[in-house]
Amino acid sequence: MIRKLKYVRNGANVPLRGSNSAAAPGRVRARARSLGAQIHARIRAIFGASDGGALIEFALVLPMMMVIITGMFSFGIALNNQLELTQAVGSGAQYLQTIRTSTTDPCKDTFNAIKSAAPNLHSANITLTVTMGSTPEPGTSCSGDQTYLTEGGTVTVYATYPCNLFVYGLNLGTSCNLQAQVTEYEY
Repeated sequence: MIRKLKYVRNGANVPLRGSNSAAAPGRVRARARSLGAQIHARIRAIFGASDGGALIEFALVLPMMMVIITGMFSFGIALNNQLELTQAVGSGAQYLQTIRTSTTDPCKDTFNAIKSAAPNLHSANITLTVTMGSTPEPGTSCSGDQTYLTEGGTVTVYATYPCNLFVYGLNLGTSCNLQAQVTEYEY
């Protein structure tokens, strides 16, 4: 589509005559620009003489980079929770080993030791099983079972904690449970 340009002379539009597209002296050529052409001109002015290809590539790659970075952060939080749970279960088992003769509720005391050793974990989500001798005791209370804490016997503390791997509202770890188990020998 060929469009004839108009020249402005003294405030009045004058149609272009002939095929000569050069402006006569004293005439200013008025250009009609679309919104896309204006944006393109501004991008060229900001980023130099490039045609904006790098900006378009960056706009295409940025969402994928953000998903990967957010996924790495989410995985890092889950790994930190695993390390904290493992450390807390070890602390709880060692504490149970030291209070063997003075406790009336070994599971409750162990759970309290785990809670204090893992302040970043929600204690309501921690599931605890304490095995004294050959009897596993699930739950946070096993009052009266301190008789199983005998010298030379073993105590196994096992805990689970749900992990949440969320990336932009998408739960990637729906069946993910963090687990830690420590066995101590009573002395």
